[in-house]
Amino acid sequence: MFRTLTARQLAVDISVPALLVLFGVWIQYGGDARALPVIVGMGAALVFCRLGPALALIIAWVVALLQVIADVPPHFSNLAILVVLYASSAYGSRTVRWAGFISTFAGAAVITLSVTLPEVLDQLVGRDLSAVFNLRSTVVGAGLVFITSLVAFLLSWTMGLLWSTVLRSRANRRAAVEAEQEVVAEQERTRIARDMHDVVAHSLAVVVAQADGARYIASKDPKATEAALVTISTTAREALADVRLLLAQLRHAQSDGPQPTLVDLDRLFEQLRAAGLTISSEVTGTPLALGTSQQLAVYRIVQESLTNALRHAETAEPVLVRFGWTPHGLDLLISSALKAPTGRTGAIKTGSASAGHGLAGMTERALLVGGHLTTGPETGRFEVHAWLPAHPLAPVEPVAAGAGA
Repeated sequence: MFRTLTARQLAVDISVPALLVLFGVWIQYGGDARALPVIVGMGAALVFCRLGPALALIIAWVVALLQVIADVPPHFSNLAILVVLYASSAYGSRTVRWAGFISTFAGAAVITLSVTLPEVLDQLVGRDLSAVFNLRSTVVGAGLVFITSLVAFLLSWTMGLLWSTVLRSRANRRAAVEAEQEVVAEQERTRIARDMHDVVAHSLAVVVAQADGARYIASKDPKATEAALVTISTTAREALADVRLLLAQLRHAQSDGPQPTLVDLDRLFEQLRAAGLTISSEVTGTPLALGTSQQLAVYRIVQESLTNALRHAETAEPVLVRFGWTPHGLDLLISSALKAPTGRTGAIKTGSASAGHGLAGMTERALLVGGHLTTGPETGRFEVHAWLPAHPLAPVEPVAAGAGA
């Protein structure tokens, strides 16, 4: 029944009616004492206009009816009715709003009757011809009183309805902005989670491969073991730095995070070659200048594909990374040999990799830059095939070393 108001609003809604009541009592001092309850009652209705529009409307009606019954002349405090009607449509519920609308007609009728009914009754008592003409003029006057009161009441009620529309519009805009911010935040969280997966999955795959290799050759080739440990240390440090950047971005909503481009592919190839993966790179066509988002998508797709090849493919066979440049974009292919089935395990499930987050993330990255990506086995190899369009007008960075690794 009561609305939630701030302390400032409550202070204003109480102090202003209190001052008006004191002013009305001061004016009425020495006059008709019957007007004092009307002044206090209308002041009470003003107090509840925003806090409880329904209660304010009830109080105003009760006070107005008692004023009519007691034959108290109209007082300036009756102007509070206009404020109550305004509040009923501006802050009230649907029921209160329609009750205020009905009150505009009922209030105009009550005012008209209270003003003209005594005079009409007096004229009906006298049955001479002059009384008939006086009655006609009285009816016309009553119509003017009714229309004037109705217009004033409807104007106040309509102004409140307009303000209610403004308040709803503001609330809708705030809700739309909050929803948009939530969508942006969710997209950012998804992007960070995707980057986290790419960084951690790649780095851990390299670390595991190097650790396994070092364990087997520790007693035979100490120098190779030392090189493996150096690779593990370097990869772990880089992954730790990237993870720290991503976590800082998650905490502080910063826009700058790890943004590798095509020039970083050489270092990626070196890491995976050190982990035991054989990589064969091919370039056809004339390289184009890709935007930062396109280069990031290429890097992450290549990174995820090679990491999956290190974990699931036959590492004795070379992994083909082919950059097929066309006048409109890049046709990217990463092809790795599937492991041959063994007698103990039988035929391996070539499509099992698609159940993870990696392939879904690569597909999403390609879609976000306007391209597409397909994956699946092809004649004993697992192929990742992506098409990424070029956007020459987007911010670009030179395409240099990545394709020629």
